[in-house]
Amino acid sequence: MGDTAGTPSVLIVGTGFGGIGAAVELKRAGFHDFTVLERAQEPGGVWRENTYPGAACDVPSPLYSFSFEPNPFWPRRYSGQRDIHAYLKHVIEKYGIDKHIRYGREVTTAAFDQDRWRVETAQGETFEATVFVPAVGQLSRPALPSIPGRESFAGPAFHSAEWDHDVSLEGKRVAVIGTGASAVQFVPEIRKRAAKVTVFQRNPPYILARHDTRYARWQKWLFRRVPATQLLGRVRIFLLAEYASYALAGHPWLIKPFELRTAQLRRRHVKDPALRRRLKPDYPMGCKRILFANDYLPALAQPNVDVVTDPIREITPRGVRTADGTEHEADVLIHGTGFKATEFLGPMKVLGLGGRSLAQTWRDGARAYLGLTVPGFPNLFCVYGPNTNLGTGSIVYLLERQARYLRQAVQVLARPGVSYLDVREDVEERYDRELQRRLGSSVWTGCTSWYRQPDGRVSTNWPGLVTEYDRRTRTFDPADYRVVA
Repeated sequence: MGDTAGTPSVLIVGTGFGGIGAAVELKRAGFHDFTVLERAQEPGGVWRENTYPGAACDVPSPLYSFSFEPNPFWPRRYSGQRDIHAYLKHVIEKYGIDKHIRYGREVTTAAFDQDRWRVETAQGETFEATVFVPAVGQLSRPALPSIPGRESFAGPAFHSAEWDHDVSLEGKRVAVIGTGASAVQFVPEIRKRAAKVTVFQRNPPYILARHDTRYARWQKWLFRRVPATQLLGRVRIFLLAEYASYALAGHPWLIKPFELRTAQLRRRHVKDPALRRRLKPDYPMGCKRILFANDYLPALAQPNVDVVTDPIREITPRGVRTADGTEHEADVLIHGTGFKATEFLGPMKVLGLGGRSLAQTWRDGARAYLGLTVPGFPNLFCVYGPNTNLGTGSIVYLLERQARYLRQAVQVLARPGVSYLDVREDVEERYDRELQRRLGSSVWTGCTSWYRQPDGRVSTNWPGLVTEYDRRTRTFDPADYRVVA
């Protein structure tokens, strides 16, 4: 790919909501010199990879979709993995993005040289572009626990994001390590087939009901004929999410009604007092991700499901041994242990001005101005970068704001005499200090979670309302950058 006169070229990595949203934004603005690299053979990001039983989004579909492409054909309020994946493919086809995508290209190195990014792939190809846009997300690399003996297990073992559909769970003893967002969806499904499911829980999640419903034919007709009806539902969900964001960001008394509701659900679905005590969180609500599920608590109360809270000592060839010495035998081991959320862009090697390493720059924690760009790495704009995750609400809304900001940056680069944009160090430092100060009074500092680094720094989450992020990214200000000819 190469620049035409006055038109910057853009290289995007990733075909999830972030990468596709950026591509559509550029194309709708008249920029066609962009390429999207995708390591897999089809698009979709996390919605391609996560195919475990029960995989679905815990944000209602009217909000978990692009504002420019509402979908009146969602089958239900909380759509499943297949429907979301199909929606992304539809967007790609409708907006002509497919011809820009190069599948089977895994980026290994990206280096800025003079006024261009040179990007190398594991397949031996080199791409060049004015602007580099890694859109690989925070939840793309599965994390496996550091448990002694993990490789010694004799039976099938896999991460939930790499589900092995060739392994039958019918009549099997299944050990599940982890109780995060994936586990609360697949545990109720696999317990229907397995002889026994043993769930190893370190910290119980807060569970709220998922008010799901299948859309009737007349509702889909109404959404199609009168789009404002679906938009009204989107706005209502958005406002509720903003309320929750406000509470999580430093107003814990507003969370109390939700906390009471989680206790009510435990009492309703779990009659055994001992089990109910094991399922009661001992940390502030919202400190870890709040989960939405209707069938998880009832599943844990079933006779073929056991919840083990003793710490895991080791994994053995026959199962899992806990600190009390008990060996819990299993035929299949499933890791529901989340993702390497704080290892942004890894294992990609990114080099900026003078060969500066992004990994070294981020050695004390990832940080970026507006979650997008880093001093010393000109024309690099991360999508879903540091401090842009949300504790509640739809990340798609935020990704659209990042795409808008990127498009404006490309428009500045298209001006005569502009070679690159490098965000000023004082601007980024002031921004980061503000964010970390605000995050210090948020609920996310109250426990250990994937939101935080080992040293306690919150490098994943945005500390305010998404409407604030919308305001702060609405206009690209060249004064925040070194504009180099």
